[in-house]
Amino acid sequence: MSNTSRATAGGPMRLRDFRLLLAGAATGQLGAQVTLVALPLVAVLELDAPAFQVGLLTAAETVAFLLVGLPAGALTDRLRKRPLMIRTDLLRAAAMASIPAAALADVLTMAQLYAVALVTGVATVFFDVAHQSYLPQILPRDQLMAGNGALETVRSTAHVTGPGIGGGLVQLVGAQFAVIVDAIGYLLSALFLLRVEQTEEAPEPAAAGGSLRKEIGEGVRFVFGHPLLRVIALTTGLANFCTAVLMATQTVHLVRVVGLEAGGLGLVLSASAVGGLLGALCAGRLAAILGQARVMLLSVLVTGPFALLWPLSGHGLPGAVLFAAGSAVVSFGAVVYNVAQVSFRQGMCPPRLLGRMNATLRFLMWGTLPLGALLGGTLAQSYGSRTALAWCAAGILTVPLPLLLSPLSRMRDLPGPQEDGGAGTDAEADAGAGHGTQRDTASADGDERPTPAPTG
Repeated sequence: MSNTSRATAGGPMRLRDFRLLLAGAATGQLGAQVTLVALPLVAVLELDAPAFQVGLLTAAETVAFLLVGLPAGALTDRLRKRPLMIRTDLLRAAAMASIPAAALADVLTMAQLYAVALVTGVATVFFDVAHQSYLPQILPRDQLMAGNGALETVRSTAHVTGPGIGGGLVQLVGAQFAVIVDAIGYLLSALFLLRVEQTEEAPEPAAAGGSLRKEIGEGVRFVFGHPLLRVIALTTGLANFCTAVLMATQTVHLVRVVGLEAGGLGLVLSASAVGGLLGALCAGRLAAILGQARVMLLSVLVTGPFALLWPLSGHGLPGAVLFAAGSAVVSFGAVVYNVAQVSFRQGMCPPRLLGRMNATLRFLMWGTLPLGALLGGTLAQSYGSRTALAWCAAGILTVPLPLLLSPLSRMRDLPGPQEDGGAGTDAEADAGAGHGTQRDTASADGDERPTPAPTG
């Protein structure tokens, strides 16, 4: 029985290669979630960095989406995806391992943290674009929703367990040594990918020998020519901008205002991530009941107001509970939204454009992250973390507006595959509502909208 037949008959978990891909995602995500707590704590506790420098560190982690976001797609389409992911895993492992090495030599500085954040950010751009483009080579189209759902569940589980583990490790061995778990996670991810046996399709010769600028432009035209991709880019970019304000502010707020130690901080972040895990488990069923388009809109419209709990969180246990509750609900909505929109994109895009489509959208969506991080650090430095969180919550409330003003607000379901040749029109998008639909959808690694559960 072929891989496609086995996946169709018994689901993606029947495939050994998908299980290896899932195991690699689990180890890489767990390590990354430990660092989510540990890296900003290195700056706050070990190097006594002010709020603006913590925001700058967050910006350094995400500025790669602006620097290499567009060429990453075209370059990825020229290369085999699995070797590229393995190389970027090894690069990220080496970068993270340099932090405890520098700490042991007593030469660790903020400059090195910025450099590590930038290197791992660039590697992550290439890894994630390759990952989203590789999955459709392992799974048939009608199993993408189930496969992505499993990946999203793994990611959300890491969000629940990783911060708690990270907080405990920081208290036991110090923040600068806890990040070694991330390096180990990336190494394990590379080892699992090495064992994948699926024969990967070679890139098309035209993509390998063409003009890089022309190939980038083709991906940009595809995205901007599709009305639903345009509104998804705008909505997610706005959400990510607000999330970056939170990412740059949360550690300072939880440590210096709420008064949490490293262990308590990790527990709050883990509790917050429970909402994302529940969203991953419920997303497919909600999409089947409500429709894929409707669930995208309702997921952000209903959960967004809970972001107002962030600036209301004060000192002590009540403040920690408020912060965690707000993050859990907003994270639930973010994951359900991711679940719907990423698999829609994977299923509707021609295979030869997957890398460029994903990279173009990541440039638009994630390019707002360093801008939001800088704004968050500046607001927290000048007016306090509570004010920064209030502006963040106000921004979250505006996220549903592009969806409400778009053709998507009149749809129940999303249209099916896009022919390889053009983007379609608004009329075609409206006509596609209600047929040719992928109902159960999920986000590969959840990496289009970072869940607004606190991330460092």
